Amino acid sequence: MRCLRLTCPVCGAAPIASRPFRIKHHCNACHALFKREDGFFVGAILANVVTTELAILLVWGLCAVVLGIQSERVLAWLFMIGLIFPIAFYHHSWSFWLGFDHAVETLPKVKESFPKVK
Repeated sequence: MRCLRLTCPVCGAAPIASRPFRIKHHCNACHALFKREDGFFVGAILANVVTTELAILLVWGLCAVVLGIQSERVLAWLFMIGLIFPIAFYHHSWSFWLGFDHAVETLPKVKESFPKVK
């Protein structure tokens, strides 16, 4: 549930994003590290790409198989989904990736003590 609310997967007290398309370095409440080594973000990108492809397949399947609409008529909608969905799902892909990483191995804590940010 914390992933759906876009909060820290460890404590759930602080949001993972500081502003749109900016993931925080660490949690302000429990100091769990969100951004680790270079390449850590690849999992979030993978989650975003796979979910986008599943959304496109779901819409295509609904339109082509269930409703019987020809594929050529649906292509414009599929193209728009391919452009808009990854942008709209950006924070959630990071949140799900952090939640998965926390479930597999707990997120490390920042070693330095940071002042609390309001």
